[in-house]
Amino acid sequence: MATQMPYKIDVHSHYLPPAYQKACRETGHANPDGMPYLPDWSPEQHLELMDKLNIKKSILSISSPGTHLVTGNVALAAEVTRECNSYASELKKKTPDRFGYFASLPIPDVDLCLKEIALGVEEGCDGYVFETNGHGHYLGDSLFDPIFDELNKRKALIFIHPTTPKCPCSPEAMAQGQEPVKAAPLANKYPNPMLEFFFDTARAVVNLFMSGMIKRCPDIKLILPHLGGAFPPLQSRFTGFSTLVPGPWVGVPEAEVREAFAKQIWFDLAGFPFPGQIKGLMEGSGVKHSRIMYGSDFPFTQPKGVEMLLGQMDDGVKGMFSPEEIEDLYHGNAERLLGIN
Repeated sequence: MATQMPYKIDVHSHYLPPAYQKACRETGHANPDGMPYLPDWSPEQHLELMDKLNIKKSILSISSPGTHLVTGNVALAAEVTRECNSYASELKKKTPDRFGYFASLPIPDVDLCLKEIALGVEEGCDGYVFETNGHGHYLGDSLFDPIFDELNKRKALIFIHPTTPKCPCSPEAMAQGQEPVKAAPLANKYPNPMLEFFFDTARAVVNLFMSGMIKRCPDIKLILPHLGGAFPPLQSRFTGFSTLVPGPWVGVPEAEVREAFAKQIWFDLAGFPFPGQIKGLMEGSGVKHSRIMYGSDFPFTQPKGVEMLLGQMDDGVKGMFSPEEIEDLYHGNAERLLGIN
């Protein structure tokens, strides 16, 4: 099946080094975001899947809950982040043709993030990853202005990954280790990746636009996961509401969002994009095929699931795109964005 289609560059795949797995289990994240398991992972397992499904290269990232695992515990965040980023850097050096990585930024700690941005450049990262919120502080919060200013200065690529939605504590409460309130009322019934991840992506993207962060930082490049989650269907509502209803904000015209989609923002195909979601993004939001890239979400999506979804994708793209456009979706767009020869 997969060998009859173009090879793939996977921009949405994860790694869980031993130190990270241990830290997650010791800090209450053995079932991250309500998932039934913390998946096993090794480079060998990953390469086996890649070889089977004709994935030429995977860009690795740490998934939710990220590397800032405990509110107020900066020392632990520094240790876990350094362990993960160093591990990924060494793995890339050993197998540069198969693995790249996005260095983790442990929001909401600004100083740690700035340190890891500089180290990421030294260690050869392909970009950076952070969650939609850091203990309740959403991307677009003025707290993160120094981080985005530095990333903009470096013309950096940022991969955004959803996490469990939260309401923030005050800085004083956070410093004392008070946990933010989780804002996921159905979390006791369903794992947050089923619903809340999509909504948290929408919250973060809306806040990035409403805060002016995207307009203020024109040289950053963003990858939105899962074809933008729940944001694209809400695009006209959020822009229309923000411009028509008075409030303590500056409205965002829909044309501004579409311009960002054309110049600064890319999307990955992880999840269940066919048949409806991809049509909604392209037809409703005006996103061109040149902004869309393959993503597997392995190992949180297990091998059988990755293979099944790829089969659906192979069938779906044949009915929507030309052979040349399929080449772009599966590897060409990612190669151009990441500078892969």
